[in-house]
Amino acid sequence: MRLLALVVLLCAAAQAAAAERGTLPDWILASADGRATAGQRFELVIIAPPNEEPPAELTLRLIMKADERIITLTAVGVPSGTQRIYAADLPPDLEGVVALELVGRSSSVLSLLVTAKPDPDALRALTGAYGDPTVEPPLSENDAMYFVIGPRDGWNARFQLSFKYRLFDAGSGFGRDQPWLAGFYFAYTQNSLWDLEADSKPFRDTSYRPSLFWRWERSDDKTWIDGLRIGFEHESNGEQGDLSRSINTIFVRPEWRWKLRDGDTFEFTPKFYGYLDKEDNPDIQQYRGYVDWRFRYNMAGEWIFTPVARIGTSGKGSFQLDVSKRIRDLKFGPVGGYLQFQYFSGYGEEILNYNQRLPSQLRIGFAIVP
Repeated sequence: MRLLALVVLLCAAAQAAAAERGTLPDWILASADGRATAGQRFELVIIAPPNEEPPAELTLRLIMKADERIITLTAVGVPSGTQRIYAADLPPDLEGVVALELVGRSSSVLSLLVTAKPDPDALRALTGAYGDPTVEPPLSENDAMYFVIGPRDGWNARFQLSFKYRLFDAGSGFGRDQPWLAGFYFAYTQNSLWDLEADSKPFRDTSYRPSLFWRWERSDDKTWIDGLRIGFEHESNGEQGDLSRSINTIFVRPEWRWKLRDGDTFEFTPKFYGYLDKEDNPDIQQYRGYVDWRFRYNMAGEWIFTPVARIGTSGKGSFQLDVSKRIRDLKFGPVGGYLQFQYFSGYGEEILNYNQRLPSQLRIGFAIVP
């Protein structure tokens, strides 16, 4: 919110300065940081003239030395008064300072610093998400990260943290000599259920899930899948005796992604696994099965729907639905926030009670990674 307010303040200052020169534009263009990468998505804040609603699309002219390009900006979300956020993909061959102005409208001219599109070989080696790995640092998010709360025989909370670390750098050492090694990751996910009603507010159960996997991303238009993960995962609750639960699995997760209209995307990422060790819970496949059926529908980053279903060999299973709504004013440092709704029904919300079915649970909270 503070960053957006600063952008608007700078726009107002520019507008006032232009008014003094008698060259006041009708439309104001602004960028949060004035930077973008060639061939990748970027966003602009555009302020329309008073009493005029910003349209769903605008035509933008890109000017760089003797070169000139025309692209279409698509609105992201709904307008806030005369202000609206727009997004588009930059042409892949731009580099340097690029001047931006609207076509057919009296607008301010915005200078944008565009860095070159990364080398395709580096993209493949870094194995980033959907062809855009250069924005992924060695340590990055893995699964969703959230905190949600809800009532069921008293108030309880559930939260999850999840990270992954790329083991080899594609730009040096073994990763440079053997680029395929840059696809190896170590990941760690922790999910906890917290009883907020008991006197000592104890954690009812915590699941610890370290994993090691190799990640591959499609680099052409012919391969029939967009990505693949193959690896080993351990899951346990850290308890002893009768309360101990643990499994070791090997898994394969193919990934398919489709770009839809208006910036929407749809993903299908089922996770198939086999049990190497399940001594503490020998019948867990009856309740979990061998596949996590996961789908994800992203409405241009504004709403995200993620259902996950498990069907055990006994016909018993579980269903979880996460619904995330982007909140631009909710910030955790430099990270944006989401309003999070989570619904769970079925067996084994936690590994301790993998063979028990509790009443369905609805929780509400926030997420930093939906």
